Amino acid sequence: MSASPIHPPTSERTNARQILMYTTTWCGDCRRAKRVFGDLGVPYTEVNIDDEPQAAEQVKQLNKGRRSVPTIIFADGTILVEPSTMTLHAKLTSLNQ
Repeated sequence: MSASPIHPPTSERTNARQILMYTTTWCGDCRRAKRVFGDLGVPYTEVNIDDEPQAAEQVKQLNKGRRSVPTIIFADGTILVEPSTMTLHAKLTSLNQ
């Protein structure tokens, strides 16, 4: 899903080369996404929405009231929500070109 740039709360802002991923500890899709990042050696900032109420609200705003994770925000303003392994891999690969 593509959207206009999103500006997380100041404490969670990323620089131009970072990626922000909202997660929970119990989410299987989050663990899978983290493996994809790790396999490709792509750094990211993780925010657990169970630990940070402000982050949970941000995720709900981005996802029409749903706490969908992982919600991944890229420096170019694009957002992926619960992406498949193939979709996430393609996005991360495109960033390194």
